Amino acid sequence: MLPADFDIDEVISQLSVSQKVKLLCGKGWWHTEPIPEVGIPSMRMSDGPNGVRGTQFFNGVPSSAFPSSTGLGSSFDVELAEEIGKALADECRAKGCHVLLGPTVNTQRSPLGGRGFESFSEDPVLNGTIAAAYINGLQSKGVSATIKHFVANDQEFERFSISSDISERALREIYLKPFQIALKKADPWAFMSSYNRVNGLHVSENKRLLDDVLRKEWGFNGLIMSDWIGVYSTTASIKAGLDLEMPGPTAMRGRAVERAMAGGKLDVSDLDFCVRNILGLLKRAYASGIPFDAPEEGLDTPEVRALLRRAAADATVLLKNDKGVLPLKKGTKSIAVIGPNARYAMTSGGGSARLLSTYAISPLEGIEEEAKKVGAEVKYHIGATSHKYLPLLDEHIKQADGEAGALIEFWNEEPAGDFISTQPDFSAGLKPCVWSTPTKSTNCFLMDGIDTSKVNYKCHIRFTTKFTPDVSGDWDFGLNLAGRGNLYLDGQLIIDLSTNPELGEAFFGLGTVDVKTTVKGLKAGQSYDLEIRINSADFQARSSPFECFGGIRLGAMPTTNQDTAIAEAVEMAKASDVALLIIGLNHDWESEGFDRQNMELPGLTNRLVSEVLQANPNTVVVNQSGTPVEMPWVDEAHTLLQAFYGGNEVGSGMADVLFGNVNPSGKLALTFPKRLEDNPSWPFFGSQGETPGHVLYNEGIYVGYRSYEKRNLAPLFPFGFGISYSSFEYSDLSLSPLSDTGDLTVSFKIKNTSNIAGREVAQVYVTDPQSSAPRPAKELKGFTKVALAPGETKTATVKLERDAFSFYDERKMSWIAEKGVFGVWVGASSADIKLKGDVELAKTFSWTGL
Repeated sequence: MLPADFDIDEVISQLSVSQKVKLLCGKGWWHTEPIPEVGIPSMRMSDGPNGVRGTQFFNGVPSSAFPSSTGLGSSFDVELAEEIGKALADECRAKGCHVLLGPTVNTQRSPLGGRGFESFSEDPVLNGTIAAAYINGLQSKGVSATIKHFVANDQEFERFSISSDISERALREIYLKPFQIALKKADPWAFMSSYNRVNGLHVSENKRLLDDVLRKEWGFNGLIMSDWIGVYSTTASIKAGLDLEMPGPTAMRGRAVERAMAGGKLDVSDLDFCVRNILGLLKRAYASGIPFDAPEEGLDTPEVRALLRRAAADATVLLKNDKGVLPLKKGTKSIAVIGPNARYAMTSGGGSARLLSTYAISPLEGIEEEAKKVGAEVKYHIGATSHKYLPLLDEHIKQADGEAGALIEFWNEEPAGDFISTQPDFSAGLKPCVWSTPTKSTNCFLMDGIDTSKVNYKCHIRFTTKFTPDVSGDWDFGLNLAGRGNLYLDGQLIIDLSTNPELGEAFFGLGTVDVKTTVKGLKAGQSYDLEIRINSADFQARSSPFECFGGIRLGAMPTTNQDTAIAEAVEMAKASDVALLIIGLNHDWESEGFDRQNMELPGLTNRLVSEVLQANPNTVVVNQSGTPVEMPWVDEAHTLLQAFYGGNEVGSGMADVLFGNVNPSGKLALTFPKRLEDNPSWPFFGSQGETPGHVLYNEGIYVGYRSYEKRNLAPLFPFGFGISYSSFEYSDLSLSPLSDTGDLTVSFKIKNTSNIAGREVAQVYVTDPQSSAPRPAKELKGFTKVALAPGETKTATVKLERDAFSFYDERKMSWIAEKGVFGVWVGASSADIKLKGDVELAKTFSWTGL
């Protein structure tokens, strides 16, 4: 091992060219390459951004799931973001992780973006400011942040090849800006390049973005890594300043670098530049004290649980409380909990952000726990299903020895017993498998956690478990596979995915469509043998961007007659004092790998909501989604909460708000449109571009609320909107003189005019009516969150800098703040301005850089 204070240049001088080449790519999915001959160890990375998965998708060490980024952004809470960053750092330490792959700050351009829930906001100031706090918390404990995905990675459709065609001004003011703010306020130690092209050129080989802007103009001196399998060139990516290709083994470096050097396309100095940045991050890893190649451990403490619960509540936005139904009164005797998102804990969106939670509290569990304290009876009904895939069977399965879970076995050759035939011979004994492992879940993405010294990638897999239903009657089963195989119940074939299965969206687009069937007459409490047999050869023969053994996703639930279920839920609502409707999306609808097709709530959700609203005048609607959904019943709903994905404690945090343990203080980090067509990216998003391979950012700088105000188009709920159980009064705006360099102090008073302690998010907007260039009606330039006791008044202060008064001048390729009068407005939301003032800039000035 190198000494902790090693000299980077001295180490570089000791490395051979082949060793330098080796360092330019990762070792496997989550590590950098070691050079033991020189004492260079391997650094460990982990997904993020809302948790620390560790080094395994399959059978990994459980983790704490924090609220999705849209929820954290909607808290407008810088201190909370920093606390979460510190908690993530603690979990990184427990898992021997030196580099966390987060936060994500891609701009929320459209509600349909599959990874929209991973980013904080549609507004660059809120996005970058919350990201900076997260980074500062994480890096204060020695763990590197990796801000991503640089830049304009805003859709999943053709994400590896699509060109985001953006004007220079929009690129600077909207899409690069959150990265710039985070770099200025927090200095992340690593950046991750995005998959896509920007104006025709892949970012991973875009010298102008990676070197000219990020390094030279902004002064970034850390490491730039690729997104996973996001390198498409050898010489160009290295010349552009992309230090590290991830993951390993290399696809575009290694021998290709040596060939490029032989041809004079690369020089040793090019390699040295990249190696210097890799060693610079390694030096920070040494300073952290996190061991190298450490065993992975979980972190589940009372302190972490308390933070998770507080974060879940603070990531909740109260949108309507017209009749004062909330908080729930202590005299409430009966509560009907209805809806598809009530019984299951929707902790996160899908894809690389999703992880195995240490535990999870569903909304139903959280509500039942709080209801006990006030003596209320709780009854539950699903009302209407909204699943894309049936719920997992994890709570219903046991191994043959009685332990929870299932057994997975692997063979490298066709075992005996007609392995994946639709008519297998179960009487024929299988020869011993080469390796086996238990698992707790019926969702197994077999891309890691497998003993590769014993198991080949082309293999045969058997998944066996005992399934015990908790409800008698007919059950629906749904299966999709990465591979080819069949599902058997008590030896009888019930789903056939062995004969030319159609491809679907599961497993990052590598899996089959989900095939469903109904099994009649199952008995509660009786155990049934479930078996899935898979051949991965078919999967391996297809074009896959990474090596993987295959995948299984098996779900089931009692068969539901939708009409009957809604009717029963309505009757339950009628018979209860209060009805709590928990509806929304989940990680099957919002996920990396694909975009949403529309903004609609799935299934018969809207009908369920409308009928329950008519049945009970005390109905509370809680929508849970990472990004906006259409709400055709919103005028009838007098009480409405937006909950986002709340992490481990989603149910407890939701219940805390419903029962008044926490006074809601969140405000929307996203504009909620009335309909998809109102979104400014419509119709230029996803596959709707006019030119194949290109998506035109025709809305320019008018993203989110900027566009709604430009078009004078009222949204469903405006950016920055959220109400409280308290009421607040704004007064006494005071503006310091605007300095010649653009510094301004904004002060004002906020009074809590209610008898309930609360917190108010005050937002500072700047308007530039005299600009020589078109400008939005106003733009968020600062905010503060103020805690107030009943009747208390505090003076709030927000400091603005030159960025608040500038726009990007494409002609001069610089930022410019023009002399003249600016409006400085303070609001409770973008649509609710409370105070207005003016300041004057005496002289025009311009600049480049941070």
